[in-house]
Amino acid sequence: MADDDLVVSRGVRIPRSELVVRFSASGGPGGQHANKTATRVEIVFDVEASEAFVPVQKERVLGKLGPVVRVVVDEERSQLRNRAIAEERFVGRISNALHVERPRRATKPSRGAKERRLQGKKQRSETKANRRPPRPDS
Repeated sequence: MADDDLVVSRGVRIPRSELVVRFSASGGPGGQHANKTATRVEIVFDVEASEAFVPVQKERVLGKLGPVVRVVVDEERSQLRNRAIAEERFVGRISNALHVERPRRATKPSRGAKERRLQGKKQRSETKANRRPPRPDS
């Protein structure tokens, strides 16, 4: 049963049984092949009904992606390949939604950085001063 899960991260595995996978005919050019085969893949995932997340993770995913996550792929001629691409994109979306940014800690510039900044300003000032015409009193 564990092999039938989509692995999002070390702690998150989504059972494929919670995914609704639909196949339909792909639009666009392709002649008879496109008209006869159902290669377009749509994956629908109900976040609220899922038991794959702990409450904190569920809130995070709901906040970023909403109650239902849909992924539609019809790029390839193969249904199998489209399904693989759709699953990859789905896992990527869930993974990004679960990612927590580390808070930034404010730091002060080092003494060396301050000195380099002031030295650069002084150099720029001298460059501009040398461009001016000489003053008549000197």
